[in-house]
Amino acid sequence: MEEATGTDWLSVGVFAAFTVMVLVLSSLLGRRASSAGGYFAAHGQVGWFVNGIAFAGDYLSAASFLGICGLIAFWGFDGFLYSIGYLAGWIVALLVIAEPIRRLGRFTFADALNARFGSKAVTLAAAISTLVVSLFYLVPQMVGAGALIKPLLGLPQWVGVGLVGVVVTVIVATAGMVSTTWVQFIKGGLLLALCAILVALILGRGFEVHAPGPAREAPARGVGSVAGLPAWAVPGATPDADGLVRTEGARTGALGPIEFLRVFSDSEVAAWRTTKTTGADGTAVSTAAPELIRGDLLLQPGNSPTFKGIRSGSVLDRVDFVSLMLALFLGTASLPHILIRYYTVKDVRSARLSTVVGIGAIGSFYVLTLYLGLGAMTGGMLDTSDSNMAAPLLARSFGSVLFALISSVAFFTVLGTVSGLVLAGSGAVARDLVTTVMGKTPDEREQVRIARIAALFLGAVAMALGLLFKNFNASFLVGWAFNVAASANLPALLMALFWKRATKQGVAAAIMVGLASSLAWVLLSKEAFEKVYGLPGTDALMPFSQPAVVTVPLGAIAGIVVSLLTTPQKKPRPEA
Repeated sequence: MEEATGTDWLSVGVFAAFTVMVLVLSSLLGRRASSAGGYFAAHGQVGWFVNGIAFAGDYLSAASFLGICGLIAFWGFDGFLYSIGYLAGWIVALLVIAEPIRRLGRFTFADALNARFGSKAVTLAAAISTLVVSLFYLVPQMVGAGALIKPLLGLPQWVGVGLVGVVVTVIVATAGMVSTTWVQFIKGGLLLALCAILVALILGRGFEVHAPGPAREAPARGVGSVAGLPAWAVPGATPDADGLVRTEGARTGALGPIEFLRVFSDSEVAAWRTTKTTGADGTAVSTAAPELIRGDLLLQPGNSPTFKGIRSGSVLDRVDFVSLMLALFLGTASLPHILIRYYTVKDVRSARLSTVVGIGAIGSFYVLTLYLGLGAMTGGMLDTSDSNMAAPLLARSFGSVLFALISSVAFFTVLGTVSGLVLAGSGAVARDLVTTVMGKTPDEREQVRIARIAALFLGAVAMALGLLFKNFNASFLVGWAFNVAASANLPALLMALFWKRATKQGVAAAIMVGLASSLAWVLLSKEAFEKVYGLPGTDALMPFSQPAVVTVPLGAIAGIVVSLLTTPQKKPRPEA
């Protein structure tokens, strides 16, 4: 069992207050979720602005806040490439998916397909895809929850995973989409506000020359430490032969957003690097040490192992990078918990407007993550064993109150996203599998009861997977989820919405081929061999980790070929 750290009672109090607020909200709104329309889609009466911020609350998950900030803190601009990919995916959602998916569907992703084909095979394939993608996306959220609970409450990682599982189950089982929407709206607004405050504090403290110390030991509060500042940033200071000021304690003072990046670019920064060796007893040993790197190099891509393909001469490394960016670009419009949000507004205009609001909120947040990550690199209490904790530990360098607030909101960032994912999965069971595929005819109250039972099982599975994958960075795991979602859902969705020649057999084939191929690929990759199975990465069967560049076209080709070989329906069947 992992050792618990000391308990910060202020953090415990703030965390408890957030938990009580969420549970009270769920209880008050639960009475509005007795019908299927209320439980799955909040009766379609959520305002477009609230839905847009809820989009941000749903989408800005553990990967966005914890994973991206951690990647930037350790590798620089490489982590920001995830932000670019995530945000770019919303352009696809806005221009291609938002209006037609709202026009066709009612509660789930399969509804939109079923509106045209009325096929049990298509519905079954879509339901399976929804469950698999939701579970894959759930994993990094649970990993983030476990990472947060150790410094926040001084408890082992498994407790954090369990807390999220229990609270989410209560939210989804009692109030469904009504409560989930408001939790995501409140969480999204708080996350943006607190991150903006933290960035303002980072800019206000500027930089100070400070010799790098132990990674887990905080520098003096309010200090953004670098190994050498450009002479122009410290008026009157004497530079060395490299034009840098290395006098301990030399400071820049407060900086503007652009000036902050200029100073960072021209400075010498201590970036932490971890090396792995094998001890005498054969066990793996990780050692962390600071490496002095020019800031301009850290603001260029290609520093991290994930993005080494940008600079590497290896064709496979470059294909891996392109494949990941393709998955991030195409995956957003394919995520089940994002698609079901379009059914909570009343019409296609509201769907479009809520997407625009979501893009604005999400884009603003991702700009903030760049400063948060660089601030953590130069002034936080980095834990070299867990990159997911960079942002909360950065907040701790400004005091326990901000740490308590940021950590609690980060925990509920996980909570809001998990709620949406569990709701999408439970809807797939109740609406798609039981009603359409199995041919049962439960009334609306019975559908809600089935969905609540399904939520219990999904929560339990998510907790188990969160413990299994605890050693992964959250953003890396979400990259895998985007690969699977883009491969399984997007080709089928585009065929159903825009290709008149598409057949039900073709759409079902596109989903299953994309799903099976992408899932098999990631489970047979080097990272899965090393971090999940404990086997040598050299034994992996796949040449690179990110499959979208292969599996998205594979799913599309399967759908096109099967559609051309089968007879299309003369008339669309009514929705089941």
